[in-house]
Amino acid sequence: MHADATALLAGWTPTSPSAAQARDRTLRLLEAGPAAMGRSHRAGHVTASVLVLDATGSRVLLCLHGKLRRWVQLGGHCEPGDRTLAGAALREASEESGIAGLRIDPVPIDVDVHPVACGGESLHHDVRFAVLAPAGAVEQVSDESEALGWFPPDRLPEPLAGGTARLVAPGLAALRRSPLRPAP
Repeated sequence: MHADATALLAGWTPTSPSAAQARDRTLRLLEAGPAAMGRSHRAGHVTASVLVLDATGSRVLLCLHGKLRRWVQLGGHCEPGDRTLAGAALREASEESGIAGLRIDPVPIDVDVHPVACGGESLHHDVRFAVLAPAGAVEQVSDESEALGWFPPDRLPEPLAGGTARLVAPGLAALRRSPLRPAP
């Protein structure tokens, strides 16, 4: 997984200046080796999240996070069984949405570094992907969410977590450029 994350980010063309800065910070973090992939790495750790788009690309699925009390994209920590960042992101999206048959674009749409209280002060180096839900997908709230909701990209709910809105444009661009597919 560490090798996948390093190669993926080293070869990625950022979608914004802030994503470029976050990518560079994340590549520096990854110099610490595989430990940077796990939440026990106090200096920070890599996470994976997704912007889920409906089959038409006219709505995005967001989660009202139980702890943050803000609407966010789906995602979370990498697990020992994950082989790739895209696979970790897709696993998290499936678990948190309850939707089977999600398809992912394995090219990131954003990278964001933000502080968290994961068992103490730390940083999430969050690599974000676009995911397409199958037609007729019905979401199911997980234990990590208060609610799930589909929203038009130009009418996102409040309160919204920082950085979530900026995923819409690159997420829609990914939908146009790529046949989204199952993760490796």
